[in-house]
Amino acid sequence: MIKIHPTAEVLSQSIGENTMIWQYCVVLSDAVIGENCNINYNVFIENNVYIGNNVTIKPGVQIWDGISIEDDVFIGPNVTFTNDKNPVSKNKNFTLLKTTVKKGASIGANATILPGITIHENAVVGAGSVVTKDVPAGETWFGNPAKKQNIKV
Repeated sequence: MIKIHPTAEVLSQSIGENTMIWQYCVVLSDAVIGENCNINYNVFIENNVYIGNNVTIKPGVQIWDGISIEDDVFIGPNVTFTNDKNPVSKNKNFTLLKTTVKKGASIGANATILPGITIHENAVVGAGSVVTKDVPAGETWFGNPAKKQNIKV
């Protein structure tokens, strides 16, 4: 059973079983959300978006066109994704850059993910980090700009 809070505006028909969408969320019509997901309060999910199974998205996150989130991913509160390297109002030369968060990755609160980035399997991005390039599988990165850290989690 899919649970959608009455204050949420969910236009997509592609939502998996046992997914919960909380208060004041907006999910546009072409978004795909897998099973057993927890989409917390005040999350916006645009059209050209794929979210796998068992994903947790905490409050205040916007998932823009071109972002793909694979299974078992954790997205912390107020994580900021971007999809345009040159954000200008009414930009006629807009180029959508795809961002992928691979299976099992975890992104801490208030991290910023620049466009065209891949965060690989089981990688960890620390809270408040600014990710400017791909994060390899199994590594922990944090800072501004985010860099590899030699800590075991």
